[in-house]
Amino acid sequence: MPHRRVAPEDSAPHSPLVSLQVAMSVPCILTSAARSLTLPAPAAALLRCRALVPACIRRRNMSSKRQMDHLERTANNYRQNDLYPAQVCGIINESETVKRLRLAVHPDFNFKAGQWVDFFIPGLEKVGGFSMCSSPGLLQREGVIELAVKYSKHPPAHWVHTMCTVGSRVAMRVGGNFFFDPLPSDPSVDLLLVAGGVGINPLYSILLHTADLLHLNHASDGQDYHIGSTHLCYSAKNTQELLFKDTIVDVCREFPDKVSCNFHVTKESTDVDPHLQPFVSCGRITKVELQAHVDPQRTVCYLCGPPPMIEAISQTLVDLGLPQDRILFEKWW
Repeated sequence: MPHRRVAPEDSAPHSPLVSLQVAMSVPCILTSAARSLTLPAPAAALLRCRALVPACIRRRNMSSKRQMDHLERTANNYRQNDLYPAQVCGIINESETVKRLRLAVHPDFNFKAGQWVDFFIPGLEKVGGFSMCSSPGLLQREGVIELAVKYSKHPPAHWVHTMCTVGSRVAMRVGGNFFFDPLPSDPSVDLLLVAGGVGINPLYSILLHTADLLHLNHASDGQDYHIGSTHLCYSAKNTQELLFKDTIVDVCREFPDKVSCNFHVTKESTDVDPHLQPFVSCGRITKVELQAHVDPQRTVCYLCGPPPMIEAISQTLVDLGLPQDRILFEKWW
């Protein structure tokens, strides 16, 4: 998934909280050095590429339509050099098909909002690719990250859903050119986040990071970061498949002058929860809604979802006058 990242094994819907296997606040920090692991490594040279937008924004591209493994799909993406051990310290069922893992990580582990990890599982040859669905701020505060993984037959995702338990150990390496990481000196931009289905993961990380920066500004009683507006368009089949919806609504209500969202449901068959109703629209994301949140001089759009949706939304944004270098995307295959 602007760069498209590869992980059909990422997240999806959100239904009522279920089976909390261990308190998600358990930090279980790992302080030992990275364990020696014999693991496959990507073959290509890894380069950081820069887009023609502010330095906080990065993008990756890929056009092959044949099925490829995560490492092959992301071979030309930036990757960190280091591989870190991690331990599962919490598991929650986000929906009938999505599990959210909380992992305690090595103290040197770091990432930018929107990035993913190569996910190495002892005993499995296949390497997973999952976007972080937590903010860098959570890592700083608690020493943990979170991944939301949708069920599939792909071995890493299948392992998460059938064999992973609290205490399971894995290894991870951070990668990805798709991220939002503003500096205090960067000019303000307005973010338009467009997610389809499981594509919410990296955009949710970006949304949470934006909220963390707004909290920092409020705590310092100043404008340490120049944060513009953020609007999220999130499309799914029904409200049960909207991941993280309650937290997204809470962020919108906490920062009503800065953050807004619209959930789009295409096949809702039950009454919408009154708590969500003001934020829910029936049908697909429309050109009218996008136009209301596009300023060619200020807007940067992050897209993540299935390829047909990304292609259609990208073309609509271009038609609305948004420069292509301000349209950043990850396609989930």
